[in-house]
Amino acid sequence: MKKSQRDIVDSNRGITRRGLLLAGIQVGTVTTLALKMRSMQLDHADEYRMLADGNSIKIRLLPPSRGLILDRNGLIVAGNEQNYRVTLTREEAGGDVEPVLQRLAQLIPISDARMAELRDEFSKRSAITPIVLADRLSWEQFSTIAVNAPSLPGVTPESALSRAYPRAGDLAHVMGYVGPVSDYDLSRIEDPDPVLRLPDFQLGKIGVEGRLEEVLRGKAGARRVEVNSTGREMRQLSRQEGEQGATVQLTVDAQLQNYCAQRMGQESAAAVVMDCHTGELVAICSSPSFDPNKFVRGISSTDYRGLMDHDHRPLADKTVQGVYPPGSTFKLVTLLAGLESGVINAGSRFFCPGYTELGGRRFHCWSRGGHGSVDAVKSLEESCDVYYYELAQRVGIDRIAVMARKLGIGVKHDLPMSAVSEGIAPDRAWKKTRYDQAWQIGDSLNASIGQGYVLASPLQLAVMTARVASGRVIEPQLIRSVDGVKKVASDFPPLDISESSLRVARAGMDAVMNSARGTARKARIEREDWRMVGKTGTSQVRNITAAERARGVISNDQLPWERRDHALFVCYAPYEAPRYAVSVVVEHGGGGSTVAAPIARDILLFALNGGLPPLDAVPSNQRADMEARHDAMQLYTPEAPRPGRSRA
Repeated sequence: MKKSQRDIVDSNRGITRRGLLLAGIQVGTVTTLALKMRSMQLDHADEYRMLADGNSIKIRLLPPSRGLILDRNGLIVAGNEQNYRVTLTREEAGGDVEPVLQRLAQLIPISDARMAELRDEFSKRSAITPIVLADRLSWEQFSTIAVNAPSLPGVTPESALSRAYPRAGDLAHVMGYVGPVSDYDLSRIEDPDPVLRLPDFQLGKIGVEGRLEEVLRGKAGARRVEVNSTGREMRQLSRQEGEQGATVQLTVDAQLQNYCAQRMGQESAAAVVMDCHTGELVAICSSPSFDPNKFVRGISSTDYRGLMDHDHRPLADKTVQGVYPPGSTFKLVTLLAGLESGVINAGSRFFCPGYTELGGRRFHCWSRGGHGSVDAVKSLEESCDVYYYELAQRVGIDRIAVMARKLGIGVKHDLPMSAVSEGIAPDRAWKKTRYDQAWQIGDSLNASIGQGYVLASPLQLAVMTARVASGRVIEPQLIRSVDGVKKVASDFPPLDISESSLRVARAGMDAVMNSARGTARKARIEREDWRMVGKTGTSQVRNITAAERARGVISNDQLPWERRDHALFVCYAPYEAPRYAVSVVVEHGGGGSTVAAPIARDILLFALNGGLPPLDAVPSNQRADMEARHDAMQLYTPEAPRPGRSRA
C-alpha cells in the first residue's frame, strides 16, 4: 500500500525533531569545549605555564588551632600560644639535608646532640615528611631564617600555635597534657587523620586532653602552593584556614583548685570537692603536682627522672587512680547496711571492752580501754571499732558489699580522666574468684572498719558522702559544656536507702564534728549556717604485732614516713541543706582527725565562702595559725579577660 500524504508529512516532522536534538547536543558539546579551552588558555594560563616550566602545585595541610579548656567561670586553663619554628623537607632539599643543616647552624644555635637527633630523624622518616628543626624561636631568629630562605632549599619558617597551661600544676592531673604524635600513637588509631602526620603535631596524651582528643583537635585547613623543580616553595596560590577545636568548659573552679593545692602543701595527698545537687566536681586536686608545660615543650631526662624517683609520686593522680583502705570512713557503709537489713536500729547497742574475741584472736578497738555501751550514733561519734566488729558478724559481708556499691565504692565512675580506679568492695564471690579461697569471718571484721580487702579512691569517698548527704544517686561530673552545649546532668534518682537510715548516719556524722566527744571536734566550723558534719578515718599500712601492743603501739611520728598510717576525712555542709561534699586523703599522714580533717574543713569553707575562709568560722585558738597560713600562700586571683577563639 502506498503511504498517504499525511503519513509522509508526519514522518518528515519526526526526522526534523531528531535532527534538531542532535544538532543541539553537538552545539552544546562544542561550546563546552570552547569554554574549557578559553579557561585553560586565558583564566589559568599562568598556572599551566608554570607547570610547563617544571613547577608544580602542592597541597599543604594547615594544623587546626586546638580547642580551649576553661574552668567553670570561663577562665582559660589550657590555651594556645604563638610558636615560631622552622621545618625541613628532605625531598625539597634535593635529598641531601647535610649542607642545609650546616648553613642553618650558622644562623641559629643548634647543638651537636640536636644535630645527631635530626640526622637520625631524617633517616627514619619519609623524604616528603617535614621535620621540625627548631621551635620556640625568637622573632629575631625567625626573621633571620626567613631572610636567608633562598639559600636554604626545603626549609620553611612557620608561625604555629603551641599548647600552654597558664595555671601550671594546679590542674595538671585533670587536664593531662599534649605531646608530639609518636609511632605508637599512630599504631593505636585504625585510620589516622592525615593532620596527625604533620611535623610535631600535638596530640592529647592523658587526662581531659587525651580523652577528648577528637573534640579538641579541630579540622585541618589547607593551602595550595607553587613549588619549582627543586622543591622550593615559590608562592602561595590559595589558603583555607582550619576549623578550631571545640571549647570545653570544666566543672572545676580554678581558684578553689589552687587553694586546695596550696592547703595540702607538700603532703602526698588528694582532695575532692563535689556539688551535692549536680555532682559537679568543683575541685579535684592531687598533690604534689607537676608542670604540664614541660611535657609540651619536651621534658628533659633530668626533670622526668626527678618526677619518677620522687617518693610522693607527683605523676600519679591520687584522686582517681589512688586507692586506699578507707578506714573508719567506711563505717558509714557498714552502719547503713545494718540499718537497712533490719539487723539493728538507731537504739541498738553493743558493749565495747576494747576488743572482740574471735577464734582465739583479738580484734582490737582503737581505744584500749573500750567505749562501754555504744549505740548507732555514738559508734560514729567516737568511731568505736568493736561496734562494727559485732555488726559485721550479724549483717554479713555480702550485704555490706551491696551497700558499698550503692554508695559508689567498688564502682568505676565514668569521667574523662586517665586510669579511673574501680576500687574494691569485696564479698564472698570476689575472694573466691580472686584468690580461690573461702571468705572468713575475720575478713568481715576487717572490712567493717575499712581495712582488709576494702579499697576506695578519694573520688569514691566524695561520691559516698554526697549520696549520704543528698539521698540521691549523685554521679560525679567533670565536663560542664562543649562549645556552649550543656553536658551536666540535672536530675538523679532517689538512693535506694530509707530516709530514716540516712538520718541516723547524718546524725552520727554531726556528732563526730559537733559533740563534746566527737573525734573531729577540733576541726569543726563555728558558724551555724555552715554547720559541717563528717567522719574521720585512719587506715593502717603495717601490721601491729601482739608484742608491740603489749609494750605500747609506736606512734606515727616515730615511724618512717612510708610506714605511717593514712589520714582520711569526709564531710559535707551545711548540715540541713547540703551544698558541697569533700573528701581528703593524706598518704602516711597519721591521724584523720588531726591531719586530714583541718585540711578538708578549710577547703569546704573556701567553697562555701567563695574565697578565703573567714577567721571567725574556725575555733578561736586556731585563727592565728589560719591567718599566718593564708598570708604565706600565693593565691590565684584571676584578672584574665574572657577567652577568644585562638589565643591564650
